[in-house]
Amino acid sequence: MFIGEYSHSVDDKGRLSVPVKFRDALAVGCVLTRGLDGCLWIYTEEEWGKIAAQVSELPITQKNARSFSRFVLSGAMDLKIDKAGRINLPKCLTDYAGIKSKVVVTGMNTRLEIWSAEKWESFKTEMENNSEEVAENLAEIGF
Repeated sequence: MFIGEYSHSVDDKGRLSVPVKFRDALAVGCVLTRGLDGCLWIYTEEEWGKIAAQVSELPITQKNARSFSRFVLSGAMDLKIDKAGRINLPKCLTDYAGIKSKVVVTGMNTRLEIWSAEKWESFKTEMENNSEEVAENLAEIGF
């Protein structure tokens, strides 16, 4: 399970040091792709297989399903952690997420999210200001 919030930096070559706590789970390999809300998602290979299978089940006759499939799958990259515990973030994905140097890596149970530090702070402030309303809306879906 991935949990927690970790501040890191991306070096000039686009390398990000993966938090030590997550390296073993990603050591075999991982998949990085565009996430929602302007962040990037990292999955273990096993978990990515489940996501890819779900996306493959979406009906290609529906425009939103095709668009979502393209969004997630076309941005996906297989990655390996190097000996120093880093992954290389492709420019097309850092451009999408607005990542320059400072990032926040968040554990989200079955995936990691990589946020530009600025976007994360904005999201966190908004969520802290609206947490009660969000919690009430979750009750509508049975949470």
